[in-house]
Amino acid sequence: MSNPNNLLERLFKLSEHGTNVRTEIVAGFTTFLTMCYIIIVNPSILSITGMDFGAVFVATCISAAIGCFIMGAFANYPIALAPGMGLNAYFTFSVVQGMGVSWQIALAAVFVSGIIFVLFSFFKIREMLVNALPMSLKMAIAAGIGLFLALIALKNAGIVIASEATLLKMNNLYEIKDGVKVPNMPVLLALGGFFLTIALDYFRVRGAIIISIFVITAIAAALGLTQFEGVVSAVPSLAPTFMQMDFNGLFNGSMIAVVFVFFLVDLFDSTGTLVGVSHRAGLLDKNGHLPRLKRALFADSTAIIAGGALGTSSITPYIESASGVAAGGRTGLTAVTVGVLMLACLWFSPLAKAVPAFATAPALLYIGVQMMRSATEIDWDDMTEAAPAFMTIAFMPFTYSIADGIALGFISYAAIKLCCKRHREVPVMVWIVAVCWLAKFWFLGA
Repeated sequence: MSNPNNLLERLFKLSEHGTNVRTEIVAGFTTFLTMCYIIIVNPSILSITGMDFGAVFVATCISAAIGCFIMGAFANYPIALAPGMGLNAYFTFSVVQGMGVSWQIALAAVFVSGIIFVLFSFFKIREMLVNALPMSLKMAIAAGIGLFLALIALKNAGIVIASEATLLKMNNLYEIKDGVKVPNMPVLLALGGFFLTIALDYFRVRGAIIISIFVITAIAAALGLTQFEGVVSAVPSLAPTFMQMDFNGLFNGSMIAVVFVFFLVDLFDSTGTLVGVSHRAGLLDKNGHLPRLKRALFADSTAIIAGGALGTSSITPYIESASGVAAGGRTGLTAVTVGVLMLACLWFSPLAKAVPAFATAPALLYIGVQMMRSATEIDWDDMTEAAPAFMTIAFMPFTYSIADGIALGFISYAAIKLCCKRHREVPVMVWIVAVCWLAKFWFLGA
């Protein structure tokens, strides 16, 4: 019988990358610990649409595993994939709740965006799009999604509530029960969870997010704020979401715009993560390009299609993969290890169901902080760049729509450059997208 290590050597070229099996597996565990919060957060967000929690939990684990296996075995990169934060929020709050479409139609939009990704990746259109768009808009989209996630987190935790006078206001830290002030525990626990996450991250504790989620959930269970029904059970049925896509009504103006936003957001997210993590791992070539880029893009694209079919929002490479790279991961064996661990989580659905919304809110706030860092890359001294970036960032939370934020960013970029007689700086692709969004708003409304 052949030595398993020799097989892994041939598949992943370990010695060529200056690594070994033990280092790669440790790196995979490290990446998994930093990103496994998604198997709890994703179903909790998507189930708001009416989707079955257990089915989305299974879809999350399996689609993440598929993406990791393809990225690892086919592209040989130490980059893990899972349903993207921001994209799941757009799916739930903007598309299903905001537009009033069914989650089945939203899944169809995810599926179609994945097919477009495959086509665009093979014909290099994806690279052309990324290179054509101004840096200020790319960074503003990431920062705006960060603020949007923060607003969702604050709302889900009950920290921010509706107000007739001011639209929004902060909730009290106390409740009145039987005429007595008592602590508002969901609000206090959400804030405490956020502070704990930041402290753990500051001291470089692996798995800061998932540790915080479990600590807050344990406290909530002790206080009777959530029901704990065990840790391990049979794998939930995937049937409620599997192949439930509804293509009827998908191809109208509004839903075409939704497909475009799924495509556009994942375009920047995935490409930026691929390049950023590969750069940290020293995997870029002398010209700063990513070898085997088509294979990496294929892994990303096919995972999106699989996610839509299984019953979850778009799959994307995770920036948390950088933690595995820091632990020594250099090959696809790191990603494959993450995929195996994702599948192992299938039997832990009772634990995921016990997690209340205020325990996952700190994770959303933390991701929001991370994404807001992109705003530092915007040229704030040039108002023709800063103003469109600001419009993009501000409109996402204020309209409760990632799509509207992106639209106003493109429209304002073209309009401001034109008004300032700097229209020659506007790429053709930006003009095309801006005109398409204007037509959408005029003929179909917001």
